[in-house]
Amino acid sequence: VQTLPAIDIAVLAVYLVAVVGLGVWFARTNRTTNDFMAAGGTLPGWAVGLSIFGTYLSSNTFIGVPGKAYAGNWNGFVFSLSLPLAAWVAVKWFVPFYRKSGEISAYHHLEKRFGPWARTYALVCYLLTQLARVGTILFGVSLGLSALTGWSLPGVIIVSGLAVTAYTLLGGIVAVIWTDVIQSIVLLIGAVVIAVLLLVNHPE
Repeated sequence: VQTLPAIDIAVLAVYLVAVVGLGVWFARTNRTTNDFMAAGGTLPGWAVGLSIFGTYLSSNTFIGVPGKAYAGNWNGFVFSLSLPLAAWVAVKWFVPFYRKSGEISAYHHLEKRFGPWARTYALVCYLLTQLARVGTILFGVSLGLSALTGWSLPGVIIVSGLAVTAYTLLGGIVAVIWTDVIQSIVLLIGAVVIAVLLLVNHPE
């Protein structure tokens, strides 16, 4: 199996180190819980929007859905058509509601409104869902990187998971947002370049 040249692997390694370094850099700005969880309310809207975009554009969406559509049909893409409607509903009602309430998270609001049991129940359900989701995302990432680099699947999963965990714990939400911005831009540029290359080399 042909793997990436050494220069490409070096670029990948530098990128991973850079995002962890970004978390270390932003760790200096976290003085309170509000800074860690909400960046003191100083994040620009466009950055938050790109972060949300990058969060939903995971390896499942970027690699899995196109692969499934190419191998079979567009059924796997249909669920994405509901995202603009869901985003509009959230921006129209949920975002203004939580901004007005001043709550840091929906779970805090659930505890305040219904009691600790509601917060615990919602949190456990969310964590179980995300555990399964992140597992599939890391597996999707590892499939591509393992094929390109020759590294083992468990090794790629561990390194990727540790890198994300490190900059999240060190830098808080501000590190998450700005690394998501960088990754979203990289994904957008990559998607455009790939689309152009496909049209040029395979016009039929």
